[in-house]
Amino acid sequence: MKPTLVVLAAGMGSRYGGLKQIDPVGPSGEAILDYSVFDAVRGGFGKVVFVIRHDFADEFKEKVGRKYEGLLPVGYCYQDIADIPAPYEVPAGRTKPWGTAHATRAARSEVHEPFAVINADDFYGRDAFARLGAFLSAAGEGEGLHFAMVGYRLDVTLSENGSVARGICDVAPDGMLRGVREMTKLVRAGDVVENRENPDAPDIVPLDARASMNLWGFTPGLFDELERRFPEWLAANAGKEKSEWYIPFVVDELIHEGKADCRVLPTDSSWFGVTYREDKPHVSAAIRALVDAGEYPANLLAR
Repeated sequence: MKPTLVVLAAGMGSRYGGLKQIDPVGPSGEAILDYSVFDAVRGGFGKVVFVIRHDFADEFKEKVGRKYEGLLPVGYCYQDIADIPAPYEVPAGRTKPWGTAHATRAARSEVHEPFAVINADDFYGRDAFARLGAFLSAAGEGEGLHFAMVGYRLDVTLSENGSVARGICDVAPDGMLRGVREMTKLVRAGDVVENRENPDAPDIVPLDARASMNLWGFTPGLFDELERRFPEWLAANAGKEKSEWYIPFVVDELIHEGKADCRVLPTDSSWFGVTYREDKPHVSAAIRALVDAGEYPANLLAR
C-alpha cells in the first residue's frame, strides 16, 4: 500500500505572484512545493492531496495542481472555517483558521491509507521523505495508532534574519517521542540556541536537539481521534479569537493517554523555509548547490 502525501496549503492566498508558497526558488522556476512532491514520489508515495480553500480552488488547480498531472494521482479537499461539529458555530468576527489539526481533519473523506502531512512552503529533503515513506509503507500492514515524525537538528532550522518558532522534541532513548514543547523565540547564541520568550532568563537548547517541522506520518485512525477531540477543543477554545488547534497538541495528548505512539525519524536532510523575505536568497543558493551535486535535476518538472 503506497502512502499519500497531504499538503497543507489552505494558508495560500488567491494572488500568487509574490507569495512565498509558490515563489520560484529553483533554477528553472521551481517552488519549494515542487521539490516536496518530487521527493515524495521517489520516496514511495502514490498520491498527493492538497488541503486548500474554496475561494482560490480554481486558480490553485490551474497554477499548482496541474503541474503534477501524469506524475501521480492528485486530490483536493477544503479547509472551511464553518466545518465544525454541531452545536458549535463560528463566533462572530472569527476569520482566523482553526489550525493545522483542523486542516488535517479536512482530508478525512479523501484519505484512507497511511499518510504524511507537510506544510506547502517548507523544503524537507530527499532523506526525510525516504524515511517517512518506508515507515508508512510498513504501517499499512498493521493496525493501531502508530505514528512517526521526522526530527531535524535544530541548528539547520534556524534563520539568520530573526527568531523562529519550533517544536522541540523530547525523545526517549528508544527513539520514541515523549512530547513536543513549543518554543517561539529561538535564536542561535554561539554553540547553543536560546529561547528568548523570557529575555531575562532564556531557555538553553542544544544545537542538535530534534525539532519538529510539521512532517508527520499517520495511520487513518487519526481521523477518528480528530473527530472525537475537536468538540472538546472547541468547548474550551472556540471563543478565543486567535486560538488554533495544532497537530502536536493532538499527538501529545494521544501519547500521554497511552492511545498512540510516535517514532522520531532522525534525518540529516537540510530543512529550508522562507520565514523572512531575506531568507529567499539562502534557500535558492542551497537548492542550487543540491542541483549541482546531482541531488535534483536542473529542470525538476520536465516531462
